[in-house]
Amino acid sequence: MEYYSSHINKLIEQLSHLPGIGAKSAQRLAFHIMNMPKDQVEQLTSSITGARENVQYCKCCCTLTDREICPICSNDKRDHSVIMVVENTRDLAAYEKTGKFDGVYHVLHGAISPMLGIGPDDIKLKELMQRLAKDEVKEVIIATNSSLEGETTAMYISKLIKPTGIKVSRIASGVPVGGDLEYIDEVAFFGGDGYEQVGFAYCSDKRSSEKEASLCLKRKQLLLTWQRGQESPRQLFPWS
Repeated sequence: MEYYSSHINKLIEQLSHLPGIGAKSAQRLAFHIMNMPKDQVEQLTSSITGARENVQYCKCCCTLTDREICPICSNDKRDHSVIMVVENTRDLAAYEKTGKFDGVYHVLHGAISPMLGIGPDDIKLKELMQRLAKDEVKEVIIATNSSLEGETTAMYISKLIKPTGIKVSRIASGVPVGGDLEYIDEVAFFGGDGYEQVGFAYCSDKRSSEKEASLCLKRKQLLLTWQRGQESPRQLFPWS
């Protein structure tokens, strides 16, 4: 038995396909849309259609943009010899907000996950290797998530790039602010094997000057990094 109009049921069904939206949430959203003024509904549908039609992959770094080349890749002031590899555009935005990285990015749009049937050919790895072959790149910083999929992807990328002679680094795991050392595992301390870890962070206090922010960082956060061949971890503060 159908309790709602067929149009409302179809709207609820389509909304429930969105990530994080269940049947109850989709129902609430559907009735909220039905109660919105008609001009607001038209603006919403126009925004969705416009974004889907006009947003594309950057031809250089594969991030989502409405231009052929995104603003970061087209910026001559950025260091194009250093590439940070991230899983998605949201991760790019998170690192960019720190204001501490002046290189460029490459967005994979996913991570290798055998359990989900996602292999190297399903993410933007081929584009990364093509980019490394034609550009003068000195270092690749792998900034995938610290999940099983992220670590698998990082290891795979590292093995692909190492024969080229390009330096491969991994973003540091570090010790979280307020964390107890007894609960920190060896991965947070020493990271993965085979590549150097680099770390950076930022102070959330916008009123702080650069010098004060640097001191704030040193007090609040300790990022430990490990290099193969060293006897002990070393502290790395590239922002100081």
